[in-house]
This record gives sequence, C-alpha cells and structure tokens, in this order.
Amino acid sequence: MGKTESQLLSGTSAPHRNDCVRVRGARTHNLKGVDVDVPRGALVVFTGVSGSGKSSLAFGTLYAEAQRRYLESVAPYARRLFHQLKQPVVDAIDGLPPAVALQQQRGSPTTRSSVGSVTTLSNLLRMLYSRAGDYPPGQPLLYAESFSPNTPEGACPSCHGLGRVYDATEASMVPDDARSIREKAIAAWPGAWQGQNLRDIVTALGIDIDVPWRTLPKKDRDWLLFTDEQPQVPVYPHRSLEEVRRAQKRKEPHDHLGTFTSARRYVLETFAKSESPLMKRRVAPFLVSTDCPACQGKRLRPEALSVTFAGRDIAELSREPLKALAALFRPFAEGEKPRRAAGRPETAEVTRRIAQDVHTRLAILLDLGLGYLTPERSTPTLSPGELQRLRLATQVRSNLFGVVYVLDEPSAGLHPADTEALLRALDRLKAAGNSLFVVEHELDVIRRADWIVDVGPAAGEHGGRVLYSGPPEGLKRVEESQTRPFLFPARAIPRREPRAPNGWLRLEGVTRNNLRGLDAAFPLGALTAVTGVSGSGKSSLVRQALVELVAGHLGHQTAATDDEGEEFEQTPAAPLAGRIAGGMEGVKRLVVVDQKPIGRTPRSNLATYTGLFDHVRKLFAATRQAKARKYDAGRFSFNVAKGRCGTCVGEGFVMVELLFLPSVYTPCPACGGSRYNPETLEVRYRGKNIADVLGMTVDAACAFLADGPHARRALEVLRDVGLGYLRLGQSATELSGGEAQRIKLATELQRAERGTTLYVLDEPTTGLHPADVERLLAQLDGLVGAGNTVVVVEHDLRVVAASDWVIDVGPGAGDEGGRVVTAGPPQEVARAPHSRTAPYLAAYHKKG
Repeated sequence: MGKTESQLLSGTSAPHRNDCVRVRGARTHNLKGVDVDVPRGALVVFTGVSGSGKSSLAFGTLYAEAQRRYLESVAPYARRLFHQLKQPVVDAIDGLPPAVALQQQRGSPTTRSSVGSVTTLSNLLRMLYSRAGDYPPGQPLLYAESFSPNTPEGACPSCHGLGRVYDATEASMVPDDARSIREKAIAAWPGAWQGQNLRDIVTALGIDIDVPWRTLPKKDRDWLLFTDEQPQVPVYPHRSLEEVRRAQKRKEPHDHLGTFTSARRYVLETFAKSESPLMKRRVAPFLVSTDCPACQGKRLRPEALSVTFAGRDIAELSREPLKALAALFRPFAEGEKPRRAAGRPETAEVTRRIAQDVHTRLAILLDLGLGYLTPERSTPTLSPGELQRLRLATQVRSNLFGVVYVLDEPSAGLHPADTEALLRALDRLKAAGNSLFVVEHELDVIRRADWIVDVGPAAGEHGGRVLYSGPPEGLKRVEESQTRPFLFPARAIPRREPRAPNGWLRLEGVTRNNLRGLDAAFPLGALTAVTGVSGSGKSSLVRQALVELVAGHLGHQTAATDDEGEEFEQTPAAPLAGRIAGGMEGVKRLVVVDQKPIGRTPRSNLATYTGLFDHVRKLFAATRQAKARKYDAGRFSFNVAKGRCGTCVGEGFVMVELLFLPSVYTPCPACGGSRYNPETLEVRYRGKNIADVLGMTVDAACAFLADGPHARRALEVLRDVGLGYLRLGQSATELSGGEAQRIKLATELQRAERGTTLYVLDEPTTGLHPADVERLLAQLDGLVGAGNTVVVVEHDLRVVAASDWVIDVGPGAGDEGGRVVTAGPPQEVARAPHSRTAPYLAAYHKKG
C-alpha cells in the first residue's frame, strides 16, 4: 500500500518526509514489494496474524538494513565479531537512524551468564568490593577481576568458578544393591556386548558376579567402581566363576584379552570425550552435583570472599533480590552512610558514586517488575520476556538519543500489571528522543501506539501486504484487517458456563523456589488457567512441580536437556518437596507442550517433526517407478546418502566464504536447492517429485495428499491450529516460538489416543495474534471435550476468561508470592479482593 491510500484510510496526513523512515519495494520473505512511511520519534506498532510478515518488515528489513549500514563503517576484520543478518531485499530505505534490536530469545545455556552480567550490575559490585570493600588486616588490594568467577584471578580453583563439583557415587551408579553384577547392578556400565565383556572380565579377576552387590566386600565394590587401574586379563566368555577358575587352573586357551575399566572412569570419560549426544545423555544421570566444598558454592577464591561490604561477601550480596539491594544501597547513594577505611580516605566518595549508579539501575529494574530476581540468577532460568526486559532496562539507562529501538513482542510473558510498567519504560525511551518500532500482539500495547502498521491480511503467501499505516483510530475502517475486530470489537464477548470437573488432582506440601508447603487442586476434565504476576510462582507450580510429580507417578522421566554437552553448565534444579494427594486415577498420560524450538538445524522441519515426512516417503516408495528401481522409503530422505545430493549433502545450499565479509549462502548448483540427487527426483507421485511436495504449503498439500489417510490427518490438524501457510519442508530454524509450539500441539492432536491425558502448556499464546488465540482456544476446548485435562500458565485474558477454572498465584513476585491467592471460575476470581489479576479480568468481563 502506498502513502496516498494510507492517508485516505487514516483520515490524517502521512508523516512529514523529513520525520519518517521511508521503505520502498520491500520483498524480504513473504513481503510483496511493500512501500510504507513510518514516523520517527514515535511508538510504532507492527501488527498482523502470525506469519503475516510484520517481523519480516520490522526486523528482516528495517533492522537488518540499519545493521548493514552500521557495519559498513566498521573495520572489515571487526565485522566478523557480529552476528550479521541477511541483507534485506528492498529497493530503498531513507531516513533510517541507527537501530538497536531487542528480540525474544532464551538466555545462554551456561550459568556463567546471569542477571548481573546482562544488566552490568555485576561489574559495579565488583568495582565496589575492589575499591570500597572491607579487607581483612594485611590483605593486599584486589582488582575487580578477582571478584568474578569467570576469570582465572577470581574463580575457585576447585570448581573452576562453577560453584559445583560433579562426580559419580556408589548410590548413583548402583541404584539397586540387591542385584548381582550379572543382573546389571552396576547400571553405569555400558549395555550390550561391552557390558557383557566387563562382567566376563570381573569374573576372570576372581569376583563373583552372581551374588547380591551388597554382599561383596567393600574393597571389591570400591575397586570395581572407582579404581583408575586398567588391568588386562584373559577372558572366558559366559562362564561362571567356578568354570573360569577351572579353565585358568588347566591353562585352557582364552577367547581374548579384556581390559577392565571402572564404572566411574567409564562415566567420566564417556561424558568428556564422546561425540555422541545420546551417549552423553545416557551417562549424565550417574553424575551427582554437589556444592563445591572449597567455596561452599560461592564460586570464588578465599581472598575475594574475605572482602565484605555491609557485612556481606560479594556472593551473599549477589543472592539478594534486586528489591532488597535497592533498600541496601539507598542510604549509601544518598550519602547518609559515610564510609571510612584506615589509610583509604577515598572510600566514602567511591562508595557514594558506585551506590548512586547501582541504585539508579535498580530503580529501572524494579519499575519493570523485576525486583524479585537476584543478580546471580542465571539466564537459562529466565523467560524470554524477563530477559528482554533486562535488556530494555539497560537501554533506558544508556541515555541514547535518536536511536530506533526494534522490539519483538516485549509484552510476551507479562501479566497485565507488568505490561503497564513496560509501557512506562517505553515512554521514557521515546521521551528521550528515540523511535520505537514494536512487533506486538498485546492489545493494551497496540492501543498505546502513536502509529500502527497492520500487515496481512493472512499468513504466508496470503500475507505480506501493508493493509494500513497510520494512527490507531484509522484502522476501524480497514475491513480486511484481522486486528481491527479485536481492537475495536463490534459485538459483546461471548460467555459460556464453566464445565463441571470429573474429579480433582490434588497436590499437597509443594515446595520449590518461592513455593513453601503449597496445596493446590486442579479440576480433571476441564481447562485450568494458572495466573499471576511475573515471578509469582506459576511456572514453579505447573511447569515444575505438577509435571515432575505426575511424571514420577506415571514412571516417566522429565525432559532431558536440549544442550548436549552443556550439562556441567546447567543450573541445578531447586529441590522439590510435595506429593500427589489424589486424583491420579483420572490421569493416564502426561503431555508437556513447551516453548522450546522443534529443532536447531535446517534439517529439522515441519514434516520431519510431525512424522508427516515418514508417510510421504512411504507414498513415494510405493510407486511403480520406485518399486522397479528397488527404492525404499529411506531413499527419499535428504539425510540419507543414497537419496540426497552429494554436493550439498542434503542441505540445499552451499556456503561461500568471503573472508572479511559475511559468508554468502547460495542454492546448491548441483540440485538447485532441492536437496536430492537427480535419480531420486525422477520418481514421481501424482506428477510431483519429493522436493515438489516439500515445497508445498500445508493448505496445498491437504488437497494433494488427500488419498493418504495418515498424511491427511496430520495436515488437517496443522491447518486447524492456523499453520496452513507453512511449507512442509520449512526449516525449524525459520519458525517463530508460537509456530513451534502450535506444531507440537498439532503433533499431539493427531494421535488417535484420547481421554485421561493431562496436557500442560506454558504460555501457549506467546507470539499469537488474537485471531490465532481464538483458534488455539478451539483446539484446547476440543481436547477437554474428548475427556482430557488441560492446564495452561497464561496471561492472555481471552484464555483466562474462557477457562473453566482459574488458579491465581501471588499476590506479588519472589518472596511476596508463592501462595494461591484465589481459585475458582473466572467470574468469581474477577471479584477476589487481594488478586492482582482480578481487576484486569473484571474489566475484561465488563466488555462482554
């Protein structure tokens, strides 16, 4: 849409040429030659359904071009240090200032990244302890680096700054000491032939493998588990101890020489050296994590821990909530507590200056609702919304002027009360002379916009146009917009009576993080929304306690880490106490649908994750042409050598290194991006080859694969959750968090098994337009209607109001939360006097 049409729709003049960013001919991803003018110095919100192209315009075009221009001024060698976006496909962009992107992303998988490091509070605290700390008599001055567990100067030498040590113990490696070694008492040893060989070696060493483990002499047990010796002995396979002794006495020829390896040595070497993620995951449970005995888990050398401020060492101070730190530093910042140290008259001034800086930063963090976090809290434990608000606080403090901030759903994961604090922070950035370009679905944020760019009308190929660009009121007249009916509702919000539960799943004495002896009851055969401000304890109750207790009762293991090889860097889970007091007779299966990506490489895609690709490959293998050539289903996988292109190894593209410039990815010259070799592409099903089918959208494939019942079912469910615009072969790395979560939900929905399943969803509306939320609700209602139980952690009031039961956790965050404030049907919770959720839910109900 051009400027003239936008003017007519909005009823106002377009931004003045000198005060706007002008985009001409944007064609990034699904954008269809977009021309749009966007004002500077304003809060501009980009809206549209998931997959419509709004992120392609805001991030893929505007921010990518701003970054490209900045990097043009940077030395070529230094450019390699930046994560460089692809160059946008656009004819021209004028009036674009420097840009800062604050995108939704999970934290680094390592515990070495923390709240303190993201906000730079840790640097200030280290400087404070170095220059103004109370040192023991005679101890020399330490530099700031000595107070960091991430430097050689500061890290505890025993645990290398991790705060924890890992080892294999008898209890972890031998879970059942009533078993014999032949019965695999040493669970940490490998299985199959290698494990059998070790048992034969133990027999050859004269140890009876047929008696219970607990009856063996302690010296034998310790040697088998912990020795570093690796003796070689003649092996007589599959013989008893007596038979081996006779063979040794008669000097019978042995089968082979076997080398002994203790269980602990096997576990540690496999974890450290194996290149197989599967092997690492297998041995990881045998490693026990405990606080480092040298530093008591504080991660620092004794010299650093001997220095105190306000009577506490730096590790103790870093474990305080930000709200408590603000109270601690206020008197020092205001100069009420002068500090004097013998021989160091500058201490008082250093303390005052650093305390002022710390207090100013903390005030912003508290205003953003993050006072419950501690500086040492590691980023893997933060939600994407929390992490983005931390970065936003840093930008508010930076006092930059004339910058474009491009934000990706900053309200994601925020309670309505926290959204108000977010809007205040955005107002401060705008008041400082900056521009705010925000991709957003939350209606409260959209209503505060100075300017709206609505992209659509639908997703994928059916989107990519700017339907409207102008002040919010003008969107009323754009009938094609899917945002309009939610921003300006023309009808009352329908109400329905809550469903009566089939029973209750009761938890008692739940203790985890800020939950202390909590009791909670979840109705079975109903949709339950768990609400509360950020940090109140919702995820601790649902995503952790409920899931772990139910999984334990069903005999399931909770999900393993996604970051193979990072287990030593993971934050150990807080201890869980509590029990299921009743109701498990109504739960036979547990399904957790979380926000993690469905894959980390381009080889993982929509078709492979849902299992649809298996059905498609079988269809091709069943063709007359494939049978004549003796091609099996594996031939049609781009991950198998016999079917894939040999040049790009099934990637579909090749990378060209340009030394100091960003690497260029170009379609493979041999296969043209199809991923397959020519022989495989010659096989056709209904006139299409396998690459053609992977290039189809879900909508198109529904018609094409209508004859395959398994494929049709999978495709119909994907379409039902609003993913009809995605291509079957679309890489997992190109999917948004909302798309990934809906793919997981669709994968579960296509299963034939129904009823008595507990579905747990963690903020399923993240990244979803209100129109997509309606579709999601329809699917959740379908699950409950089939006899299942659904529990969602949620802030979206549409979902909360449409649920059968609400459990509101709080009332505040951190130590001020962790209680069930109220529980009941939505309309009852809306009247609860002490609930932070109640007033927002009541206001939502009034709209109806």
